[in-house]
Amino acid sequence: QVQLVESGGGLVQAGGSLRLSCAASGNIFTINTMGWYRQAPGKQRELVARITRSGSTNYTDSVKGRFTISRDNAKNTVYLQMNSLKPEDTAVYYCNVLVVLTTNLYAYQYWGQGTQVIVSS
Repeated sequence: QVQLVESGGGLVQAGGSLRLSCAASGNIFTINTMGWYRQAPGKQRELVARITRSGSTNYTDSVKGRFTISRDNAKNTVYLQMNSLKPEDTAVYYCNVLVVLTTNLYAYQYWGQGTQVIVSS
């Protein structure tokens, strides 16, 4: 009922930047929280950043000052601007959204398909 399309991953040298995007479509009444998670090989998936509909944000400590999450409510899209990338940022990045459906006005959580980010040293 909701589709998420991620883009923007890739290979970058340490110190470089990437911008991830995640666009939601489908039976969307409204989107509450939008966020980005990441999972490195052999590690658990972890929250990177999250943003509420009103724009309040929170970040995991390791990315504070380097990553910025934003959203465009008109486009149902969330972004993650990643600057000063480090090799330890290498992971598959997943967007996560909490969507209220038009069909029943209940909220459901959806995950994107993941986009690979590789930071070389």
